[in-house]
Amino acid sequence: MKLLVLLSRFPYPLDKGDKLRAYHQLRYLARHHEICLLALTDEPVTAEAEAAVRPLCRGGLHVHPLRKPGIAANMTRALATGRPFQVGYFYDAAAQRRLDALLLEFQPRHVYCQLIRMAEYLRPHAGRYPMTLDYMDVFSAGMTRRAAQAPVWQRPVLALEARRLLAYEARAFDWFAHHTIISDQDRQLIGHPRRQQIHVVLNGIDTDFFQPVAQPTEYDIVFCGNMSYHPNVDAALFLATEILPLVQQTHPEARLLIAGTTPAARVLALASAHVTVSGWLPDIRDAYASARVFVAPMRVGTGLQNKLLEAMAMRLPCVTTTLANNALRGVPGEDLLVGNTAAELAGHIAGLLAAAPLAAGLAERGQQFVRRHYNWAAATRQLEVLFEG
Repeated sequence: MKLLVLLSRFPYPLDKGDKLRAYHQLRYLARHHEICLLALTDEPVTAEAEAAVRPLCRGGLHVHPLRKPGIAANMTRALATGRPFQVGYFYDAAAQRRLDALLLEFQPRHVYCQLIRMAEYLRPHAGRYPMTLDYMDVFSAGMTRRAAQAPVWQRPVLALEARRLLAYEARAFDWFAHHTIISDQDRQLIGHPRRQQIHVVLNGIDTDFFQPVAQPTEYDIVFCGNMSYHPNVDAALFLATEILPLVQQTHPEARLLIAGTTPAARVLALASAHVTVSGWLPDIRDAYASARVFVAPMRVGTGLQNKLLEAMAMRLPCVTTTLANNALRGVPGEDLLVGNTAAELAGHIAGLLAAAPLAAGLAERGQQFVRRHYNWAAATRQLEVLFEG
């Protein structure tokens, strides 16, 4: 099948959740389909990144750079036209012309669009081509939660963006023949009467890559992610300033590693004698392998936390919140530990640090859970069934 794929970011390196999902889906789809990829980018694409993706795109690889002056102008237009800023940021008239030309030239049998922010490009083509939209996450819900916790002066802007996103997510539904999303929890947040028609397509985990590594343990706790992404910034602050001090009441020397690309200034400021902020690492497995417990204290955001899949696959005992586990669907107390307050999360962490057999058993069950339920081949096959329908 000739398949045109539209992405808002170049899908390599795998330092963000949408890039990871897109890259692994492309890997499996490329085995049976001729893929033409158009990826926007607001950062340079290295030769190494291009070399990782080009073999997956027999139908052509097209990269469209977004320039800062154009982004600013497009966001201004979004404000005036009522579109969400998310859409305005990524919508570029030159990219629209490029997509239109590719559709005529490539003549795809199906078009696959990742994320609501890219749906605008396909609005003019609704009904002309069979198309699938991967919502992946529900941006409106994440923005609503973010607005509730933001400083007072930011709340009106964030609340406005949340309302616009909610309306846009529902409006875009009718432009596509098929829809996918990462969890049932997210599906219920789409404001469309036919939301139950959205197919839940889980992420997978590369268990050949993410597996236990024997190396000295340097930290007691680790948290990983894109550290400029607001939900991760919030979680890092919560972990370092509220949870860690409670853990240190029973484990005074407990050390925390916060690892991940582009840490925000507020995350960098957390560095201390007991908190290390590593920034980007060439191999994120080193961060997981260097710690005793993985903690993802997510309070905002939506979607499935890939960091939990990776940590569990590497046989780390994991602690998270109800918000994150609702998408993961692990059994609390069996596959991982779940809490919501700083005291609950700190109690779980302290208990694991104090009882090695308890931690080892939880880690083993967590690894088996991930291996049973999260498989890229099976998840991508769901997509193929939609494309062929």
